[in-house]
Amino acid sequence: MALIERAGPSTHDLVMLDESGGLVTIGKRADNKLVIDDDQTVSRLHAKFEYIGSAWCMTDMGSTNGTTVNGQRLFAPRTLRDGDEIVLGRTRLVFRDRQAARDSTTERLTPPPNRTPAEQRVLVELCRPILSGRAFNPPSSVNEIALALHVGPSAVKQHLDHLYDKFGIYADAGESRRVRLANEAIQTAAVTLRDLTE
Repeated sequence: MALIERAGPSTHDLVMLDESGGLVTIGKRADNKLVIDDDQTVSRLHAKFEYIGSAWCMTDMGSTNGTTVNGQRLFAPRTLRDGDEIVLGRTRLVFRDRQAARDSTTERLTPPPNRTPAEQRVLVELCRPILSGRAFNPPSSVNEIALALHVGPSAVKQHLDHLYDKFGIYADAGESRRVRLANEAIQTAAVTLRDLTE
């Protein structure tokens, strides 16, 4: 049995997902199975959970403000894993499925490299615009990171240089190294949505 931990503008509760039902629609309209009526940034029919095979999947239903899972905007159905963070408007959901966690055998291709606390803070600030839930936001600039962390741009550049080396992003990468680094940080879960709230 899977659970959803819901934290909205005025709500904090647990919602059970019943595999036998197979489909759980989410939105602010009263006929949804999971009604979120305390968040005006949620669409009438925002998204759906669907039990397919032996796993729960999530699909955005063309909502106005989109749906993100672990900071990545949904553009296609996505299989959920235990602990996944879902954001719809201003409402945060955490998917809990201990059975799926036990059954999981897939490992990430490349785990993120070790980072110092200062490097991690720079990485979080670099990714902050991308994880804001809006599509196609570029990562933060060196000056934006420096302002957010109250350090000089040279210190940020030094940390970024170390991070480029650790993530294997070299000067001949073609596209912006900051963009490549931000993408690698999100894809390897070096930075998650949780990092923005801690």
